[in-house]
Amino acid sequence: MWLREVKRYLRDRVRIVSSFVTPLLWLIIFGTGVRLQLSAPGLDYQQYIFPGIIGQTLLFTSMFMGISVLWDREFGFMKEILVAPISRISVFLGKMIGDSTDALIQGIIVFVLGPLLGIKLGILMFFELLPLMLLITFGLVSIGLTVASFLESLEGFGTIASFVNLPLFFLSGALFPLKGAGIPDWLQLASRLNPLTYGVDALRTIVLGGAWQPLQPLVYNIAIVGGFDVIMMIIGTLAFTRMK
Repeated sequence: MWLREVKRYLRDRVRIVSSFVTPLLWLIIFGTGVRLQLSAPGLDYQQYIFPGIIGQTLLFTSMFMGISVLWDREFGFMKEILVAPISRISVFLGKMIGDSTDALIQGIIVFVLGPLLGIKLGILMFFELLPLMLLITFGLVSIGLTVASFLESLEGFGTIASFVNLPLFFLSGALFPLKGAGIPDWLQLASRLNPLTYGVDALRTIVLGGAWQPLQPLVYNIAIVGGFDVIMMIIGTLAFTRMK
């Protein structure tokens, strides 16, 4: 299942190209058109949102991967897998890890854009980000697979995915700081309940280093993201076991 999902992604050249162009447009157009006063000296807005755009790419890609469940069901492949003498837990984990690998590849594509924004990338930073990005995708992919397991139409999945994606993205701090003067209390509370907030904060901690003052220590962010992954994988596994 993992190999199948990865091969499907690598053969879809349109998706690979779009994974490069869309974040680039966000960084150039949105990052240039919007200027926020940041408390971090020596850090411009494009550099600030760069880790957030990596998080956005991981989020949107991970959620979109859930549509593969509907396609497999439409063409009968899912039926063949579900009646095979393997556990549905294995089916779910295979699809989840495969889709997470696809999302990770797209995150890496965005990562290499860093030098265009004046961010110094290094081998150590890359290998620190790899497990973090993969950890972030586990829970997000599980959301997409769980939603898809309860739906039967592509249109319905697109609606639900947008309903989930946009609040997670805009409340994660990807585009604007979540603390400081002028930030409403309700917005700060909502962001604290958003698991992607901790993923984006962890990405900024690694990418921006000392130029960024994290919301909380890196180990706490990783622990919260990991806990969210476990919860969503359990929910996703239960959803797959009940799927017809």
